[in-house]
Amino acid sequence: MADQKQRVTVIGGGLAGTECAYQLARRGVPVVLREMKPQKRSPAHKSDTLAELVCSNSLRSDNPESAIGLLHAELRALGSLVLSAADANRVPAGDALAVERERFSAAITESLLRQPGVELVAGEVEHLPEDGPVVIATGPLTSDALTRELERYVGAKLYFYDAIAPIVSADSIDMDIAFRQSRYGKGGGDDYLNLPLTKEEYYRFIAEVKAGQKVVPHAFEEPKYFEGCLPIEVMAERGDDTLAYGPMKPVGLRDPRTGQEPYAVVQLRMEDAGGTSWNMVGFQTRLTWGEQKRIFTTCIPGLQQAEFLRMGQIHRNTFIDSPRLLSKDLSLKTEPRLYFAGQVSGVEGYVESAACGYLVALALHARLTGAEWVPPPATTAMGALLRHVTGEAHPPDYPHQPSNIIFGIFPPLTGRMKKSEKRAAYSARAKQDLAAWLPHAGVPGAGAPEHVEQRSA
Repeated sequence: MADQKQRVTVIGGGLAGTECAYQLARRGVPVVLREMKPQKRSPAHKSDTLAELVCSNSLRSDNPESAIGLLHAELRALGSLVLSAADANRVPAGDALAVERERFSAAITESLLRQPGVELVAGEVEHLPEDGPVVIATGPLTSDALTRELERYVGAKLYFYDAIAPIVSADSIDMDIAFRQSRYGKGGGDDYLNLPLTKEEYYRFIAEVKAGQKVVPHAFEEPKYFEGCLPIEVMAERGDDTLAYGPMKPVGLRDPRTGQEPYAVVQLRMEDAGGTSWNMVGFQTRLTWGEQKRIFTTCIPGLQQAEFLRMGQIHRNTFIDSPRLLSKDLSLKTEPRLYFAGQVSGVEGYVESAACGYLVALALHARLTGAEWVPPPATTAMGALLRHVTGEAHPPDYPHQPSNIIFGIFPPLTGRMKKSEKRAAYSARAKQDLAAWLPHAGVPGAGAPEHVEQRSA
């Protein structure tokens, strides 16, 4: 049992904050959960309940051989509030876990209000408490006042329009077309994969990008961009040659098969230390996901059979440079009483946010009780997310970007196997390693959290 005087303040009543508060309280740690609703809302939020789902009612695939489905299974094993509420309020959606939004949020709100040790305080937080542990779980739409307050601790580069480029599975790239080379031989000389385009291929690609269907921004996302991370379609609209002088410039590269500089290239940068996934450099875009897959596989040589682990997107987001700011337990290096959970730390997605909140609860509970913090194995979905946030999943100095749970941030598998066998192998390895680690999580009781009634889909 934690010292009752060590009351934790959790700021933010989204999926990360509610999961964190609930798991702390279940372990005997008193919590004050601060949520600005109903006194104030971000432009994206409409209801007064906690854990409001904004953009979609889907928590994505529930197949345990997908990365997100594996994360679902792990959170169920850990007694997650969010997964229990999702299962209890599930609606038919194929193999996806989709929920009835209002009932889902109401179930989480009711569970927290009935949980001993949780005090819910409404109203905007403009200044952090001066003492005691604090968990910042304010999500991608952190208020302007709190953003300014956080900048005192994490620096001025807290607010971004999040530019995410697609990630491609390494074993789906045609290596008969791609060649490894850095511009002018910089770095290791072969740090990038390059996909060369002829003049005709380049202009066909530009035409398709300009004509492709785009995602309409949400009302709360102002259509403004930093010049350093413009969407590819915005660059294409500025002129057909703009991309050839930007992210697709071929200067400093020679195709070893021709000995010539290509007309244009698409560069891929290693996304994980094992080289299992590659980032399409500079390819942030508002093209719909279907259009991205169609255009990239039909117009970019070497990607005809590409498996996209993540699609490109741009949206308003607030997140910190976690690999350089946070310790391994997700506390701030310069102010260890401050913890960061959810999308503000650099995870993307509802379930990933809840998982990050759970991890912070475990780490903070260990500190308050004087126990050893034993993080989940990196081979599990929970551990892979932790690796991403702390930077261990990427090469040194890799620019931190929010990420969903993808197998590209897991440690690589050992041994040779067919591509079709890899998902099952990732899942089996994670299941085995999670079972060995579960006693360290100290899950109270068994089964679903209290107050959340289970029902089948």
